[in-house]
Amino acid sequence: MCGRFVLIDKIETIEKTFNAKLAVHDLFSPNYNVSIGQKSLVVTNEDPKQLQYFQFGFTPSWAKKQMYLFNARAEGDHNKENDPGYHGAKGIIEKPAFRSSIRAKRCLIIASAFIEGTTNEGLDKPFLVHLNKRPFAFAGLWDSWTNPDNQEVIQSFSIITTTANELLQKIPHHRMPVILPDHAYHTWLNQNSSLSQITELLVQYPAERMNAYPISPDIKDPKNNKKELLSQLGEKLNPEIEIRSFKTLQEKGFGRRKRF
Repeated sequence: MCGRFVLIDKIETIEKTFNAKLAVHDLFSPNYNVSIGQKSLVVTNEDPKQLQYFQFGFTPSWAKKQMYLFNARAEGDHNKENDPGYHGAKGIIEKPAFRSSIRAKRCLIIASAFIEGTTNEGLDKPFLVHLNKRPFAFAGLWDSWTNPDNQEVIQSFSIITTTANELLQKIPHHRMPVILPDHAYHTWLNQNSSLSQITELLVQYPAERMNAYPISPDIKDPKNNKKELLSQLGEKLNPEIEIRSFKTLQEKGFGRRKRF
C-alpha cells in the first residue's frame, strides 16, 4: 500500500503543471519522505486553481475521532485476492468512509515519486518508484473533519489504490496507487463528471512508463527527510526504460535527465 511518497519539484514547476497557484510560496519545501499525518499539496475539485496543504490520512466528516485512512481501495471489498487482472465492480463507491467523497470531494495529490516496500518485508526493503515524467498526480479523496475536543477543522486526503501492474509485481507488491494521466485531471476534478466516468479512471498506470530501484531502509523512519534517502542502491527493475527515456529527452533537445 502507498503510505510514503516524495514531493521535491520546484513550486513553479508544480504550479505550471497543474495550472494552480500556492498562495504563499514560503510555505513550500521539498519533502523526501511524505508520511502519514504530514501535510502535502493537493488540488481539490472545489478550488481547482489553488494548491493547498492537506493532511495525509483521511478522516470522514462524520467520524467521532481522527482516523488516518491513508489508502482507499478502488475495488472496495471486492477482489480480496488482489488479482491484477480484476475488471469487476469498483466497490469504493459503496464504502461508508469514501462513498460521499468519491462523488463530491476528489483531489489531485501532487507527487514526484512514491515509495513501496515488498509485500512481505514492507519498508525494510523499500523501492523508489518513479515515472518518466514529474510531477504527477495520484487520484485522491478528501474531506473536512472537525475535532470535537477543540473545534479544529482538519482537511485530509487518502490515495486511491488499485492492483499492481507488471512493474510493482516485480518488487513484488500487490497494490499500487492510482496515477492519473494528464488528460484525466479535468475529468477527475470536474463536479459534473458522472460516477461512471470517475470509476473508469481507477486503473493501473502503464508499467512501461515507470521504473523503480532499491533505496535505504532508513526511509522507514518518518523523521528521516533528506535527499540521500533516494539514492539508488541497486539495479533498476527495468533498465531499458532509462535508455529509452534518455533517448527521448535528447530528441526533444534536453541534454540531461532529471535526477533525484
